[in-house]
Amino acid sequence: MSLDFQQVRQQINALGELAPQRARQLAELRMLAAGLLEHHAEDLDALRQRVHTITRLHDPNLRCALPAIENPEPLNAHCPLPSLLTQATVLAADGSQIAPDRHAEVNYGLINVGAVQMRVGLPDPPVVSVQSRLMYDDDLYTPGGTITEERLSLMRDLAERRRLVELAAVFRAQTNDRSDTGAAAPLITFTDGPMELWGAKDSADSGEFERSLEQYHVALSNLHDLGATTAGYVDKPYANLVVRLLEVASLPESKLAEAKHTHPLQGVLDRELFRPLLALGERSAVFALQSRSTQRYLDDLALHFFYLNVGREGHSWLARVEIPAWVARNDLMLDNLHAVLVQQCRILGNRPYPYLLHRAHEAAVVTLEEKDQVTQMIALELRRRGVEVGEISYKQSAKTAGGKSRYTRRGRSQ
Repeated sequence: MSLDFQQVRQQINALGELAPQRARQLAELRMLAAGLLEHHAEDLDALRQRVHTITRLHDPNLRCALPAIENPEPLNAHCPLPSLLTQATVLAADGSQIAPDRHAEVNYGLINVGAVQMRVGLPDPPVVSVQSRLMYDDDLYTPGGTITEERLSLMRDLAERRRLVELAAVFRAQTNDRSDTGAAAPLITFTDGPMELWGAKDSADSGEFERSLEQYHVALSNLHDLGATTAGYVDKPYANLVVRLLEVASLPESKLAEAKHTHPLQGVLDRELFRPLLALGERSAVFALQSRSTQRYLDDLALHFFYLNVGREGHSWLARVEIPAWVARNDLMLDNLHAVLVQQCRILGNRPYPYLLHRAHEAAVVTLEEKDQVTQMIALELRRRGVEVGEISYKQSAKTAGGKSRYTRRGRSQ
């Protein structure tokens, strides 16, 4: 028995008793948030100044949306779906990983990146590729000790973006592809999850994070130099970035010092705020991101985002799309990305999600059987070379005897 269902049932009953009241409270808070969005829709300069005052004097770690400086749009803007592209090259990448496991007979790590290339307007099928990197011995150590799952996730994110650079460079080098107007055909790239890198900024591995961040910036700059549009796609986002901006906007001047601990709209999500506002295919205003990492993404790389309704008739579905500044301030790039993402999501019908990201995920995912096969391949090679192989820990042996059906590969902050 793995759960005491009697205890769980009692807690579920208690949850159920409070749920109707909480639902009513959240509905009221959503209405309040919608009113604040409408009231402050045009107060862009004042909102920027208020956020600047709080981050400078009271809370430098404030994380919220910020009205964009270039090409600013009202907070409640809803932009219609642009004309769907008839010609473009679209690249998507996704990754998975095998984390080092001290309980296994051999200790190693692996990063697997799947990428898919598709030519919009041509009958050619998507081209799928996979890159697998095995990490062993010295690769498993950092100045702070053994490589962590957090560090491995950071390396995976970097590998995804570098793969997009490689494919984009090959595409630009091999073709002088032109649209009917004579301009270079759009090149659009995206990955799953936020563009903002997460990692150890204040631990023993902070130096490793800074080096990875620098390499990540180089990859983004390479995409910029190649004339590529790039983005991170967050499905079913759980963020409250715009809601947090509205909380800041609602504070009296005398209470700005209390902003860090004041959350009058707690529980309201951005996607709930924009769902009634955005019709199918529409996007929200483009917002800049105010966070602790803002100073790490400057100029062309400054992070922005917008919300996009990729749902179907009768069922809205909002995603958050993160973009760098060079895309945010380029109307054509922004429209092309908007159109392509809606186009991609429609391919999967009732489960709207970018088709190429789905294909990239399928190519990248590592199954439990594949993990076991890699483990055995390493063990056999070591034995063939006369190298002693360790034993599976008794803890892992007991777990294996109990059965295990899947391998958990990773997660991302959303």
